[in-house]
Amino acid sequence: MSTREELEALASIELHDRAVALAKHHWDVGFLRRLIKSVPAAEAAIGDVGDAEADVADSFNAWSELGKADDAELEDALRPLYVDYLLEHEE
Repeated sequence: MSTREELEALASIELHDRAVALAKHHWDVGFLRRLIKSVPAAEAAIGDVGDAEADVADSFNAWSELGKADDAELEDALRPLYVDYLLEHEE
């Protein structure tokens, strides 16, 4: 199990990959849903207000994009969610 300090030292993309892989492994739909719901707020936080106005179609697209982290700023904004999830669920 990782410590908060060890997780905070990782790159955002690594946190994303570890958290999403762990959630998929445990079939943790609740985390994946929480992650999807957090994306519009994270986009707004990084100044991507147009993308923050997500609708249902965007949520379905986000679900399919979970395995692909290609926006470094967005991943940085979601870091706290990844760290908290990994601290709570890593074995």
